[in-house]
Amino acid sequence: MGGAVSAGEDNDDLIDNLKEAQYIRTEKVEQAFRAIDRGDYYLDGYRDSAYKDLAWKHGNIHLSAPCIYSEVMEALKLQPGLSFLNLGSGTGYLSTMVGLIIGPYGVNHGVELHKDVVEYARQKLDEFIKNSDSFDKFEFCEPAFVVGNCLEISTDSHQYDRIYCGAGVQKDHENYMKVLLKIGGILVMPIEDQLTQITRTGQSTWDSRNILAVSFAPLVQQSRAEGEKPDTVQLPPVTVRSLQDLSRIYIRRTLRNLTNQDSQGKGTVQRVPHKRKRRRCRRRRINTYVFVGNQLIPQMVESEEEEHAEEEQKEAAAEEEEERDIGDIEIIKQVNELREQILALPLPESLKAYLLYYREK
Repeated sequence: MGGAVSAGEDNDDLIDNLKEAQYIRTEKVEQAFRAIDRGDYYLDGYRDSAYKDLAWKHGNIHLSAPCIYSEVMEALKLQPGLSFLNLGSGTGYLSTMVGLIIGPYGVNHGVELHKDVVEYARQKLDEFIKNSDSFDKFEFCEPAFVVGNCLEISTDSHQYDRIYCGAGVQKDHENYMKVLLKIGGILVMPIEDQLTQITRTGQSTWDSRNILAVSFAPLVQQSRAEGEKPDTVQLPPVTVRSLQDLSRIYIRRTLRNLTNQDSQGKGTVQRVPHKRKRRRCRRRRINTYVFVGNQLIPQMVESEEEEHAEEEQKEAAAEEEEERDIGDIEIIKQVNELREQILALPLPESLKAYLLYYREK
């Protein structure tokens, strides 16, 4: 499923195309998508297809099409502090984006059937925390993944504000999913080839709406011998953060706010090198004539010929205009300012490492 938007050259191109096609509609969802490079979740040798609007599967590792993830993120209506459960959490790509929005006081849990995929998701999460500069621009709710069948979750498990299921749900499992949701919560899952948003409005009342026609592989039901008990899945516990952890969150938030205020006070703007857009084939209309009966009728016909000269002229003019508009804007090298602030603190190295989440970069 996918192919609804044009292929991009990189992650930013992909997000631009998703915005243009109205799959991404809110700023917070856009920021989360831009912060995490989809290509980082592909195996080596397959990254060339990362920015196409297509699903990807290799063995047990699977990613849905970007347009699907966009609709899911928008439909979940995420807010800071919410609890989230990802059923069929896969590579952790979606859970990590969710973590950037719900923040450090949220809950972020995932259940995945395949042990090798959970290990892959944990590896990718560790790489994001330790190596990505995007991590320092957000307050993050780290996902916790467990191995198990999401149809065998313990009946005494806690409920969640937001739930997503990344596999096709049969009608007879719909109520099972709904029970995991808090009143006022939102569940997004594919039912009968429709991505569906379900809002729990009361103890036994629900509002449903179809979002998008989709095609998902169905949930796996494990076969068992007669009388054999299923392996009940225990979801991760919901725990109160330690004082140490709360201190790290507060210190990083304070430094981030000071850095942002300092940047605004200086009036400097960080500018990245201008990226040349791909030239698009321009259609132009030309006059031709056709015979209708005995009459010669003028008709406009579209031509696919590229207007090279005109296009290059416009690009050159746009670049000149941009240079004129720069004025006294300072062009500075992009740096991780939060990291620089922490490293400059008069603290023991071990405490600096803790504040940096033991980041390697």
